[in-house]
Amino acid sequence: MNNRHLVCSDDDIYDKEINFLQLFKVIWQGKLIILLSTIAFSLLAVVYALSLPNIYRSEALLAPAEHAQSGVGSSLGGQLGGLASLAGVNLGSNQISKVQLAIATLQSRAFVKKFVDKYSLLPDLIAAESWDASTGKVQYDPELYDEQSKEWIREVSFPRTVIPSDQEAYESFSDMLRVNVLPDNGMIVLSIEHVSPLVAERWVSLLIEEINKEIKERDIKDSHEYSEYLAKELEVTKVAEMQVILNNLLEEQAKTVMFASVRNEYVFKVIDPALVPESKVAPKRAVICVVGFLIGLFIGVSITFVMAFNQKEFDN
Repeated sequence: MNNRHLVCSDDDIYDKEINFLQLFKVIWQGKLIILLSTIAFSLLAVVYALSLPNIYRSEALLAPAEHAQSGVGSSLGGQLGGLASLAGVNLGSNQISKVQLAIATLQSRAFVKKFVDKYSLLPDLIAAESWDASTGKVQYDPELYDEQSKEWIREVSFPRTVIPSDQEAYESFSDMLRVNVLPDNGMIVLSIEHVSPLVAERWVSLLIEEINKEIKERDIKDSHEYSEYLAKELEVTKVAEMQVILNNLLEEQAKTVMFASVRNEYVFKVIDPALVPESKVAPKRAVICVVGFLIGLFIGVSITFVMAFNQKEFDN
């Protein structure tokens, strides 16, 4: 019984050795195909990797400003709740923080359009091809944009237009913008990726400035409107308790306007400002070359085995 098992085991080992030998023989016979395939795909990968422009990322670390609640809703707070309860109305407790509002605004189409138009960013957004480190200037794709005449000359098909639309600009900008809230401390990392490190740093700095200004102006506008409303209500209100509440709310609105007027870092306080990056974040050229090598090797081996299988079928 044991001898039979030993014989079977020896036969299995022998069969495996034959299989490995046959496998090696097939690979050796197809070594030229494997070599050519590997070289071809490796060269293609190298050419492709070198054709890609360097991408730089500039980022800033931001902390929420001390006031965490959004505009008018926070200033009204419990006092407005007390006023509403007198009227039998339940306002609820859900309020959006200024940070949430600012992040949503930052990623909105309306804000991006306003930002792109204000600083004339469309060429850098759509037509930027590379960055000249010696001059520090952006190189534009000559088939898309004529830098001398400042005119768009690209040929596009519907629904695209010669001059990029607001929607196209928003899509391109969204691909470059990253807003990450750190889960451990609630701080925000705002970053821009671009072919020019100078453009990336400039856009991050401008975005911080503009979003602080946007939310501040919105709060001031809302406070003025609520103050006018509360003043009118105060004129017609005869109930002493409601007059006290309305006066307190008016005072809160005045504080909001005063606070917003003197503070530039209204929503986001800059902890670590954006810098001009010295090293690229993409493309990963070494990874692209390795992937190209592996694809070429796999395809070469696959072709070799298919040819060997077909030859065996033909011989049989």
